[in-house]
Amino acid sequence: MKLTIIQTGEVPAPLRGRFGPYRKMFETMFDATGQGFSYDIVPVSDGAPFPDPGQLDGIVITGSAAGVYDDLPWLDPLRAFIRKAYGSNTPMLGVCFGHQIMADALGGDVRKSEKGWGLGRHRYGVAARPDFMRSAPGTLAVACSHQDQVIVPPAEAQVILRSDFTPNAGLAYRNGAAMSVQPHPEFTDDYTIALAELRRGKAPDNVVETAVSSIATPSQSADLAGYIGQFFKGR
Repeated sequence: MKLTIIQTGEVPAPLRGRFGPYRKMFETMFDATGQGFSYDIVPVSDGAPFPDPGQLDGIVITGSAAGVYDDLPWLDPLRAFIRKAYGSNTPMLGVCFGHQIMADALGGDVRKSEKGWGLGRHRYGVAARPDFMRSAPGTLAVACSHQDQVIVPPAEAQVILRSDFTPNAGLAYRNGAAMSVQPHPEFTDDYTIALAELRRGKAPDNVVETAVSSIATPSQSADLAGYIGQFFKGR
């Protein structure tokens, strides 16, 4: 199965030499699931044209420094792409910004949260178990880095992950072919720490310190990645 990665952002320039391009994080994550995926990269934030979603095996929409409320030339075409993919029942995953723009395109409300920055490892309660998550435990500890949140999910969506900080942290859609998550299962621990440190001066120091210390909590990113792999393979 080929996953078409709709790249909407990149690793910040100060970290790129150490951690490489963003697409490699996704490829490494999916390779580790053992599902035998192949990949195509479409850097739409750099002006690459959108493919026809009805002709794709599977879609991954990445994180981004952009917000759904920004005035960027590729955002409306991305919304149209998401709606067409949803209507075509093409398997589709959104991560962080991808989670937000999918909700925005499909009728939800996304805004910068008054709660501020979410950084480091957060623990999310499993609120529902679609078929691809039947074996999920009660909670999943996964890295995050965001200010924006899905405030009101689309009517088509069911909440599958939630926390006090991020009540709508994971969504599964009624067509059975779309899901999205606010946290980043593709992030390694060292990248999560480096990204939190990069937020100093933007996020409060205590939030950054808490994010760095949170990495002592064992990661369950591989578990979430495994459920995502099952989601794609089950389609």
